[in-house]
Amino acid sequence: MVRDELTGGREDLVGLLRAHAGQRLDAHEAAMTQATIEFVRAYPNCADRELAIGHLTGSAWIVDRARRKTLLTHHRKLEKWLQLGGHADGDIDLVNVALREAEEESGLTRLALVSPAIFDVDRHWIPERKGEPAHWHYDVRFLIEADPEEPLVTSYESKALAWVELDRIQELSSEESLLRMARKSRNS
Repeated sequence: MVRDELTGGREDLVGLLRAHAGQRLDAHEAAMTQATIEFVRAYPNCADRELAIGHLTGSAWIVDRARRKTLLTHHRKLEKWLQLGGHADGDIDLVNVALREAEEESGLTRLALVSPAIFDVDRHWIPERKGEPAHWHYDVRFLIEADPEEPLVTSYESKALAWVELDRIQELSSEESLLRMARKSRNS
């Protein structure tokens, strides 16, 4: 493991992560946030997909203005309903990554960042697939509003897109990270 002095974007990201760690988080998310801080501090190339141990990803938890619905994607490779997001590909500005991925994966163009503060952090294991070893995703998520009436465009990464009532997410997924973000949405 290589350690260096934090500079620029990594320093800013660690600041955002520390601010998030200071919020009321459940024990699991608090541990994942601390693991993400340590990962960013340890690896100067933490946003690069080529880092075999793992890398940063940026996600958009997209909600309607009333906070009753969220936009989910049925991820083609993972065969799961998830929030929109993806690889940082070297971009340490994870707000930018989340917004870019949200637009690319949904076709939505009127996305509004609710706050530059981190909404949620998750670290999850990605299983080995053709030509790609198993690795960690350190996923930093931001709360974004969109209009459910705006037309959606499904990308090649998705099997489907759907606006889902927050109270009905468990019908599509038992993923605790989705359920946690749904609970948080009601209080944001």
